Amino acid sequence: MSRLRKLFQASVDATKRVISGNLDDLMPPPERYIFSFNSKQELSKWHLYSDSEFGGLSSASLQITESENGVTSGIFSGNLSLDVTEGSKWNIRRGGFCGMRSKKFDGFIDLDSYDTIAMKLKGDGRCYISTIYTENWVNSPGQMEDNSWQAFVYVPKGNWFIAKFFLLDYITSYAAM
Repeated sequence: MSRLRKLFQASVDATKRVISGNLDDLMPPPERYIFSFNSKQELSKWHLYSDSEFGGLSSASLQITESENGVTSGIFSGNLSLDVTEGSKWNIRRGGFCGMRSKKFDGFIDLDSYDTIAMKLKGDGRCYISTIYTENWVNSPGQMEDNSWQAFVYVPKGNWFIAKFFLLDYITSYAAM
C-alpha cells in the first residue's frame, strides 16, 4: 500500500471514530518502552553478530553500565576490521560489520496505535541502520523469512541524542509490498 493511500486510510479511520463519538480513540497513546537496558538480564534478549561469523576479524560487545546517579545504559561497542582470517573458507573481502538484534520472542509488539519509534543513542558520528522485522504473512515463493524494514540513523558524536523515526519512513526491499 502506498504511503499516500495509508495516510488517506488513516484519515478515513479517524473520521469514522469522530462520527461514532469515540473521542478517546483520537488521543495519542502513552509513551511505551519496547526495550529498556535497566538490568543485566536485558543482555539475554540480544544477539550480537559480526563478520567474524564469516572469517572476518570484527567483534561486538554489549554491556549494562550504571552511572553515578544510578541511571543504567546498554553500551554496544564494536571493533571493525576490514581484514579476514587467513585461509578462511568464506570468499569475502573488506567485510567490516558488527551489530545487535533482539532475539525472537513469543508474541509480538503491537505498534498499531503508534506512528513513531524513538531511540536514545550516544554515538561516534557515523551512520547506522535500524531494522525492524515483521512476520511474513504473505506466502510467496522464495519468501520464507521475516520481512525487514530499515531506516538510516545518523548518531552525532559524543552527546546523547534522541532519534525519532516515523514508522512510514522505514523501507523494505520486499518487492511485493
